[in-house]
Amino acid sequence: MDPEVNKQQRRTGPSLTKVAERAGVSIGTVSHVLNHPDRVRPGTRERVQQAIEELGFVPNSNASSLAGRKNRTVGFVAIDIGNSLFVDMAQGAQLRAQREGLILQVGHSDNDEDLQERHLDAFNSARVAGILLAPMQDPRAAMARVRKLGTPVVVLNYNWTENDHCSVLIDNEKAGYLAVQHMLSRGHRHLAFVAGKDEYQPVRDRRVGVHRAIAEAGSASLTEIHVDDLNAAGGVAAGRRLLELPADQRPDGVIAVTDMLGMAMIQQVSAEGLSVPEDLAVMGCDYNVNAWGGSVPLTSVRMHGESMGEAAVELLLEEIRGVDHVHRRIVLDPSLVVRQSTGG
Repeated sequence: MDPEVNKQQRRTGPSLTKVAERAGVSIGTVSHVLNHPDRVRPGTRERVQQAIEELGFVPNSNASSLAGRKNRTVGFVAIDIGNSLFVDMAQGAQLRAQREGLILQVGHSDNDEDLQERHLDAFNSARVAGILLAPMQDPRAAMARVRKLGTPVVVLNYNWTENDHCSVLIDNEKAGYLAVQHMLSRGHRHLAFVAGKDEYQPVRDRRVGVHRAIAEAGSASLTEIHVDDLNAAGGVAAGRRLLELPADQRPDGVIAVTDMLGMAMIQQVSAEGLSVPEDLAVMGCDYNVNAWGGSVPLTSVRMHGESMGEAAVELLLEEIRGVDHVHRRIVLDPSLVVRQSTGG
């Protein structure tokens, strides 16, 4: 599937010479701070690092490192390796990295922003060639620390609107829109959207797509069921709340913002005697294969994680090698995967 590529502003900035002048050192000393900081006295190193920060200097030091095979490692920090979407990203990134003779190392932040930042700091201290970051919330502060030493960073699965980093993501708004269109095509008109964690950008974007499709349909209605947990526990709670509704007020179709929510809802309502999809159609939105082991195969929206990972490494390589690198945002289209839970 061809990605939509949005070219952004060309990155420019002060030169290595300007940093050296600001710090009162030679260009060679600046180079040592960037590539071999252990060889530079602490006081001198601090002056150079302060000059880098004050000038906003973003060096291309990794280009020589890559060419000289001094550091062949790419770090990948993922918010939740328990979700197969991020595993797919890692697999795609690894395939592309291997073709370049690079090694991919993965840091699992386990939905913990503090742990995410510690992984970033560790990769940065190890002087990796570049970093891939797959967050759920705004990672601006964390990335700023990484970029102080000139480490290229590419953001995955997050709609980064600034022009100071490359990013590759799925169109999550379209994912929500496709889900509603599919339910409507199956004849369902009273839909429920099960979601929570509004601070997560993909969740917000899918909700926008759901509401847009409902508004365009005109004849459909939407009930929102908020959950505090996007995993199985949230799905069980949502299923119980749905079962508490009078039969004539229950939705006939459920769109869960994650597949784990959808899978758990199917288990819960089935245990209470409802038939899926005859009494209630259910689908997920994040293509998590870990949620597909239930008795009723789950319809979902394919996120193309491997393509995201591969494209992210390609962007990283461009930045490492390119003197006049252009930061870009690549947006991939999601696609529908229909299974038994919606009558497929």
